[in-house]
Amino acid sequence: MSVSDSGSPAARFERRRARLIAQAFRMLGASGEAEDAVQDTWMRLSRTDIDTIRNLDGWLTTALARICLDVLRGRRVDDRFPLGPGAPEPFPEAAILETPEDRAILTDELERAVLVLLRRLPPAERVAFVLHDMFAVPFYEIGEILDRTPNAARLLASRARHRVLDDGDGLRPEALREHRIVRAFLAAVRAGDIEAALTVLDPEIMVSADRVAAPGSAPVTAQGTRVVARLAAGFARREEFSAVILIDGRPGALVVSHGESPEVMVFTISAGRITAIEVIAEPEVLARLRLTVPDFTA
Repeated sequence: MSVSDSGSPAARFERRRARLIAQAFRMLGASGEAEDAVQDTWMRLSRTDIDTIRNLDGWLTTALARICLDVLRGRRVDDRFPLGPGAPEPFPEAAILETPEDRAILTDELERAVLVLLRRLPPAERVAFVLHDMFAVPFYEIGEILDRTPNAARLLASRARHRVLDDGDGLRPEALREHRIVRAFLAAVRAGDIEAALTVLDPEIMVSADRVAAPGSAPVTAQGTRVVARLAAGFARREEFSAVILIDGRPGALVVSHGESPEVMVFTISAGRITAIEVIAEPEVLARLRLTVPDFTA
């Protein structure tokens, strides 16, 4: 027995608690549920002879994933689609492992975006993606958890990856430049620096918001940088986090505000300036959009 696996069952479990919470949080998206799932895992372990378990880490991952899968399956459909209500809570600290198939999620901002987009996925896809792509759990173990073959588990993770992460193969040549422009705009808005935000806006910019996103519950369209300045001021007050994403392959942003469902902003960019911003929050419309996190972080 290694030193790290010495001690009472409770002590051995506690040494793994932080990682288990990180796994549960990424599968469930809420810290309270994650802590409950980890506690349920401990209760299962406490009823088991720990000395008969050959691979404690694998046993705990399997037990926790099955508990999380039950929680995900038990949620109401409108809690999962298109994005689910509420905002992500602070992330437990845990390393995200890089896999051969995908780059690691390198920033808190992007990981938060991935977490929100994962809410769009069916439970099995979400569990397969989180366990494999974020925690390097092999597909034969994931298959056992999901009661699928390893190849079926691989397909589930691949399908989830396609829905959440853009592989970069179809990115237009100007995509990185547009990404930087949108990121500069969001950074200026977060900082309350309206002057900096205006430097990336076309003077004749058009702004539209659907009935859910608009303050008066009716679709609005307006023109000019003053409109954007007011929009930015309100956005900065409400925003919990925002991240640059691709919306049907176009530059956009995912915005999460306190106590509200997520919304997206679709940007039209020409000659290095933002010429239009469309704010979309209607669930039916969001459900039809392909929202992905681009694989560049430059």
